[in-house]
Amino acid sequence: MLKCYSKKLIVAGCDEAGRGSLVGPVVAASVILPKDFNCNIINDSKLLSEKKRNNAYDIIVNKSISYGIGIIDEKKIDKINILNASILAMHKAISKLEITPGLLLIDGNHFKKYKSVQHRCIVKGDKKFISIAAASIIAKVFRDKLMIKLHNEFNDYKWNNNKGYPTKFHRKMIEKLGPSVYHRKSFQLTKKIDK
Repeated sequence: MLKCYSKKLIVAGCDEAGRGSLVGPVVAASVILPKDFNCNIINDSKLLSEKKRNNAYDIIVNKSISYGIGIIDEKKIDKINILNASILAMHKAISKLEITPGLLLIDGNHFKKYKSVQHRCIVKGDKKFISIAAASIIAKVFRDKLMIKLHNEFNDYKWNNNKGYPTKFHRKMIEKLGPSVYHRKSFQLTKKIDK
């Protein structure tokens, strides 16, 4: 069972999905959970099956005090780089919260201050604190749905399976077909995978 960071402060967990993808947007989420929130299936989104993630997503959406989603597309990623785009996506997600949190818990070790709200960066925070894990689930499920929509436009790359990440098949199809309009041109799209 993951921990609640503070029973006193209004805490918003923040995480992103799609940072390592070669395609499409980076998506961030920010989530404020009730102090008494209790759900055993909430965990780092990468540790959950798709079915469990989708179930957890529904629970979080229905039971959270507030949540926000921020999206930065591939063109902006190419302009400002993926780290800055990830932070900007988190800022957008936080701005959509209906309540101003007293503390932001950020997954990872990089963040730029959001207004006057205190923040704490926590490496592997999605494995430690429930609000960050909840944000990781919201971001991942939301982005996966976006990638399935993009797959319907360009189904040769099989984004419905790989979600734009650099699998051998995905790299091979980029080499064969060239990049799509949704590929991040600043990324090394055809770099060989080290095995």
